[in-house]
Amino acid sequence: MDTENFDALLTDEGRQLLDEVRGLTPNAELAAATRLRRAHPPELVSAAIGQERLRQRARAKFGADAERMFFTPDGVEQATRSSVADLRAARFAALGVRRLADLCGGIGGDAIALARAGISVLAVDRDPLTCAVAAANAAALGLADRIEVRRADVTETDTSGFDAVFTDPARRGARGRIFDPEAYSPPLSWAIGAGRSARFGALKVAPGIPHEAVPEDAEAEWVSDGGDVKEAVLWFGTGAEHPHRATLLPGGHTLTGGRLPDVAAGPVRRYLYEPDGAVIRAHLVAETAELLGDATLLDPHIAYLTSDTLTRTPFATPYEITDVLPFNVKKLRALVRERQLGTLTIKKRGFAVEPDELRKKLRPEGVNSAVIVLTRIGTAPMMLLGRGLPV
Repeated sequence: MDTENFDALLTDEGRQLLDEVRGLTPNAELAAATRLRRAHPPELVSAAIGQERLRQRARAKFGADAERMFFTPDGVEQATRSSVADLRAARFAALGVRRLADLCGGIGGDAIALARAGISVLAVDRDPLTCAVAAANAAALGLADRIEVRRADVTETDTSGFDAVFTDPARRGARGRIFDPEAYSPPLSWAIGAGRSARFGALKVAPGIPHEAVPEDAEAEWVSDGGDVKEAVLWFGTGAEHPHRATLLPGGHTLTGGRLPDVAAGPVRRYLYEPDGAVIRAHLVAETAELLGDATLLDPHIAYLTSDTLTRTPFATPYEITDVLPFNVKKLRALVRERQLGTLTIKKRGFAVEPDELRKKLRPEGVNSAVIVLTRIGTAPMMLLGRGLPV
């Protein structure tokens, strides 16, 4: 879709078509397109149907707002989900930010959250279609008075006079995901400089960023939503006491630290704890072990904790362990059959076996359920059987 076709969607005829195709299922697209093309230009019909497809995909990130918003394929893929954007916007607002430059603003996901938090936003992007979509989204959600969309090169944008700068560099290229931070667009080093240029700065990076690439004056935050790590952000100017932060959504639970010594390893005990992915990425397993009291690691190199005591924390999921055995498929299949296990939750860490392949070999059948943890203790592959615990 180009800007001309997109602009046509904003006309009365385009909006009428969008209303007509709302909720259209893939199986009904061909018949609907044939019918609508009798009364409307074919290009406009195709654009409307394509936009409805994107809106349906975007609901996972934007909820009910997606029905009023506009998207591009890359925009849906790369936009920050609203829950994560709301979290960041709330932190900027709590820091006293009132004017913010959103560099590489995309279709406006972050700008929308920031504007709703009471912050005036300059959203900058160099792609004309992306800018048109961002402006349309600001208008559709009643936020045009708080969001200025500007088509420009972010490296040439004057951000003086803004309380904060947020940068979300492109981390995908023509060949897919970019792993070298200096190959981001703009490069990580430039974005770090932009983050330092204002009173407060934030820079979105890949969750897998090496800790040695985090500047000493930055606070690194890893964010998970529903147990999935969504992003990492480098914060500047926050005066954070601790260099690392893990934040879990929903709920906004936050764990900070990064300076405790490594946790000792010990034998498997009654309870196994699986730290949240953001906790692991932030290297805050030791802080989680401290919250659990007497927890130790199963293995010095694997992020499973164990304890004799059940302690509830949002930062780790507990399981009660009933069996600890050397890994053996035949033995495991016999246990599954003997205990009538029909529902298996298979987890692994430091283990080469794929859960789906193992599940086929085990042929689970029955009314009971179990958790199977595949891991390595020292050089020995092990299987731990247990059960999930009620929240």
